[in-house]
Amino acid sequence: MVLVDTCGWIEWLTDGKLANDYAPWFQEPENLLVPTIVQFDLYKWTKRERDEALALRTVALTEQATVVPLDTSLALLAGDFALEHGLALADAVVYATARQHEALLVTSDRHFEGLAGVEYFRK
Repeated sequence: MVLVDTCGWIEWLTDGKLANDYAPWFQEPENLLVPTIVQFDLYKWTKRERDEALALRTVALTEQATVVPLDTSLALLAGDFALEHGLALADAVVYATARQHEALLVTSDRHFEGLAGVEYFRK
């Protein structure tokens, strides 16, 4: 399983300079995990930058993957990672989701650089 962070989704969806680095991870959506907080981020970003219709289509695209809701055990694990690694709420939830599901986290967010289970693409 693989969890592509919000920045990777945006790179891929907008054909950004790192789109080709992220593209292979989107070839098999059945192997992707999407935390609901990533859905939130993608919806907010797309609605702000483009429009609501595209934002809703983007969220629908994420639902081809396995969507992981935030529950109590995940929230507590995220709290531990936030304290241990100095992560903000969204980053802690993303990292905890990947770790809880033993998934590779693929990202360009430097907050994750050097953490276990992370493939980091430098911007």
